[in-house]
Amino acid sequence: MLEFVNNDVALLLPFILIGFLAQAMDGALGMAFGVIVNSILVGFMGVPPARASSQVHIVKIFTTAASGLSHYYEGNVDFRLFFSLLIPGILAGILGAFLLSYIHGEIIAPVVLIYLLFVGIWLLIRGIFTSPDVRKPKHARLIGSIGGFLDAIGGGGWGPVVTSSLMVQGGEPRKVVGTVNSVEFFLTVVISATFIAHLGLGDMLGPTLGLLIGGIIAAPFGAIIAKNLKPRIMFILVGIVLSLTSLAALYKLASP
Repeated sequence: MLEFVNNDVALLLPFILIGFLAQAMDGALGMAFGVIVNSILVGFMGVPPARASSQVHIVKIFTTAASGLSHYYEGNVDFRLFFSLLIPGILAGILGAFLLSYIHGEIIAPVVLIYLLFVGIWLLIRGIFTSPDVRKPKHARLIGSIGGFLDAIGGGGWGPVVTSSLMVQGGEPRKVVGTVNSVEFFLTVVISATFIAHLGLGDMLGPTLGLLIGGIIAAPFGAIIAKNLKPRIMFILVGIVLSLTSLAALYKLASP
């Protein structure tokens, strides 16, 4: 396990880079920050899973705030969609947090991952073989409720579930990504407040601080990328990321 020395910037550099790359992708595509960071911290750097999860949740409070403001500045936020997602997402997130003691995320994880895999493949097919029509997505409140609940129960899932479900209905990619990123800040604060209460400022040292610095620096770049990518490219990229991450997670669940 890495030992961190105060003011030793060199030890922070790998985590700054990880935070930057993960947030740039998350800001551009509306998903994957938690998946990327957790995988690297646990799989390659030997950080215990519980600590990695807590660090990601703390960092996301700040990176989602920076990302949301960046998307707003770039004109990527649809406020009608924002409020349709916000209240149902938060209420469902609170409900999920209360039910976490009775419902284990492992029970519903395979179903959600299979759904996301099929959505990812469908987005990929639409991006490659058709010219995606942009139209107003339906059932935003229901999608927000499902995303908020799953995020609380499973420790993540807001971005993949909500972004992909809105895009598969024809939502304008940059507006969907920008709005979902903006709502995620409020959802993350509500669901993750207990981490800060229990961990205090001490856990802001080391990996968490590096991830935070990299993520905040990357936030404006993600918003600019989302604004300038063509819808067809967005569909293809989201489809690839969603399919690969879902397959990897399913493989991990199936492994002994």
